[in-house]
Amino acid sequence: MTRPLLLAATIMLATAAAAAPEAERGTGAYAALYEERADLPDHVVYRPADLNRLGGRKLGLYVFGNGGCGADGTASRNHLLEIASHGYLVIASGTIPKAGDTAGPPQRPANGQLTAQTPTHLLTDAIDWAERENRRADSPLRGKLDPRAVAVSGWSCGGLQALAVAPDPRVKTVVVMNSGMFNDGRSPIPGIPSDKAALARLHGSVLYVLGGPTDIAHANGSDDYRRIEHLPAALVDIPVGHGGTYMQPHGGVAAEVVTAWLDWQLKGRRDAAARFVGPACGFCRDPRLSLQTKRLR
Repeated sequence: MTRPLLLAATIMLATAAAAAPEAERGTGAYAALYEERADLPDHVVYRPADLNRLGGRKLGLYVFGNGGCGADGTASRNHLLEIASHGYLVIASGTIPKAGDTAGPPQRPANGQLTAQTPTHLLTDAIDWAERENRRADSPLRGKLDPRAVAVSGWSCGGLQALAVAPDPRVKTVVVMNSGMFNDGRSPIPGIPSDKAALARLHGSVLYVLGGPTDIAHANGSDDYRRIEHLPAALVDIPVGHGGTYMQPHGGVAAEVVTAWLDWQLKGRRDAAARFVGPACGFCRDPRLSLQTKRLR
């Protein structure tokens, strides 16, 4: 694509994002959009529509594995658009469903095992692509990413995928949502590991966002959090069950929590830190959730 055509396409996308309902563009400073990229198959990219509005500010990177390790990269779009609108490049595994698509969530066959529709390496592929785009001469993202500000995340099966790739040295923080290593050490999903010993390989920091006692992953995620004693960690419980708040307007309270965590851990914002720690700790007093922390300051 030539530079004039690229500019025209960017303007059209920005205009479309600005015209979209607020729930579909986020509440942050940058109206967001989502798109597929020919040079990044099997992924959906969420980003500020008008990258020129960033000025000299850099985007953090938030890579996301879907619930059920499903192939619908828009299944959590309200959550992902909200985060992108706060100045993040967000990349989810999967594709944008086309009209007439009938594929549903992964089904459990007679042997009791689920099938992951998206392989774990797609999360690492997303980081690789973002790094290349940050360097590529004709990329609209050239120089707009902070390569030190990388988070991996995911919901349920996608959370296990995030834990699997989190030891990558490029990852600064991991956000595990409605998920956790299975307490018996056995994963019902072929190709998706569940090994509590792998928690020792995590670095940086970790946030667990669980759905309260009715969340089927609550025991697993809570046990993970208890075992993690070597790095800063937090556990937020939002009593909504395993389904989370992903498709509530603007991703609901979970997106608010995750955005604040990313703003602190990836961008160093002290106002975001004050949501988790300190005498005026905002989430400590928030009736919508409960918060546990260790080694945070």
